[in-house]
Amino acid sequence: MAYLMGIDLGSTSLKAVIYDLQGNAVSQGSRPTERFNPYSDHPDWAIWKPEQIWGGVCESLKEAIGRIDDPANIKGVAVTGMGMDGVPIDNQGNWLYPFISWHCPRTEPQYRWWTEHIGAEKQFEIGGNQIWVFNTALRLLWMAEHEPEILAKTDKWLLIEDFVNFMLCGKYGTDHSMASTTLLFDQRRRVWSDELIEISGVDRRVLCDPQPSGTPLGKVHARAAEATGLAEGTPVVLGGHDYCCGTLGVGAFEPGVVLDVTGTWEIVVTALSEPVLTPEVREMGIPVHSHVASPDLWSIMAAVVAGNMLEWFRAEYGFEEKQTAEKDDGDEWDRLMKLADASPPGANGVMFLPHFSGSHCPVVDHQSMGAFVGLRNIVTRGDMLRAIIEGLDYQFVQIVRGLEKSLGVKPEKFVAIGGATKNEFWMQNKADMIGKPIETPEIEEPTPLGAAILAGIGVGLYKDVQDAYEKVYKPPKVYEPNLKLTKKYHQWFKIFEQIYPSLKKLNAQLRSLPA
Repeated sequence: MAYLMGIDLGSTSLKAVIYDLQGNAVSQGSRPTERFNPYSDHPDWAIWKPEQIWGGVCESLKEAIGRIDDPANIKGVAVTGMGMDGVPIDNQGNWLYPFISWHCPRTEPQYRWWTEHIGAEKQFEIGGNQIWVFNTALRLLWMAEHEPEILAKTDKWLLIEDFVNFMLCGKYGTDHSMASTTLLFDQRRRVWSDELIEISGVDRRVLCDPQPSGTPLGKVHARAAEATGLAEGTPVVLGGHDYCCGTLGVGAFEPGVVLDVTGTWEIVVTALSEPVLTPEVREMGIPVHSHVASPDLWSIMAAVVAGNMLEWFRAEYGFEEKQTAEKDDGDEWDRLMKLADASPPGANGVMFLPHFSGSHCPVVDHQSMGAFVGLRNIVTRGDMLRAIIEGLDYQFVQIVRGLEKSLGVKPEKFVAIGGATKNEFWMQNKADMIGKPIETPEIEEPTPLGAAILAGIGVGLYKDVQDAYEKVYKPPKVYEPNLKLTKKYHQWFKIFEQIYPSLKKLNAQLRSLPA
């Protein structure tokens, strides 16, 4: 029996999943990702400890591998996960400083410098990046200013996936999708940008040479085999950024297919046949990065905060449902969704602006705040909950329309994955709102599956991503839209789009009030 391994480095957990060639999860292990705030003089500075990342990966691998007969049946392994976070390694293979977590605000001064001296326009034209305070290059500038002796000893700066690959096989490398997150990558030429490196002063020698995802990197060495349970000599293949890897097992790597990943954040992903690096795309807050599926594809990621607004409602207004669920050994979310379902479409005239954490896309305004409008004395908790879900789905429609306008994307198919797919009411409302079917594939852990697919391509068990998708395909559940409701929602959407501009000035004034 041939297996493939995908390792997923997330902000909350470190997962190792073993799949058969049909994409079925055979075994898995998981450990928490532990974030630390160890600096008493800077309590908000956040790090990941390299020993905890590698130790958690080793324990997860041992747990997963311990449930199969022979680790030699694992024919390849690849790593996926979060972007940006990196660690300096010396020429003896020792880490010199912790990972600066993407949660850490310490690079705010470097962010301002980059914005002033390189600028959002040039950065996007070359690298397709939005400039975020946690981008990799800003950490390198911070190290040059605050820890120059450590940076001078650095042989390579390894992104977190590249670090785990190095620990497995002793080889340095990065893939195009991870290089895309650094602020230093040229999206058109798929190489490090000489211009951005020269302006920033980043030392080119510490950067790994970028290669396409699915490229064999090395083989598991004896020390890693002992630490992980993997067989010595197991091929290690370059994986890629998590949101791209998640597209592979569900067929969302072709232009025209829109993937909606919804949990705490809602991430809308689609593939492009060329890098569209225009001001219109930049102004929507969307990065354009290299795709893992092919050297001939790029990807966009539109990200907005989503699920935590439902969690807020549950925590503040769902006490009765929680008590009932505990008493009857039921599910409080099922009860809450029945409340929302009992409210009529349009939520009795209530609308919700889902900007609890600002607005990220398609309007970029981090000062914006959430709001309910249309509240009257007949409004119920169910109306408010339905309004939240409808507000999130209006936001989804805004993003899709923005992609159509600024990128020329023509959505032919919608696929949804993530925790929200378990919420049937939410999925049906989204289909009704967008007016097209939404597929929810029955795929276990699609992100590490994407990494496993890249491992399979790298060792020749799959010809390409299309061949892999055909082998792992599982019939999806399909939510068909109620087109009568779609027509109504299209009319109500026009009202929804007026809420943000109507409240923009007021929200700015509220933000400026003294604490």
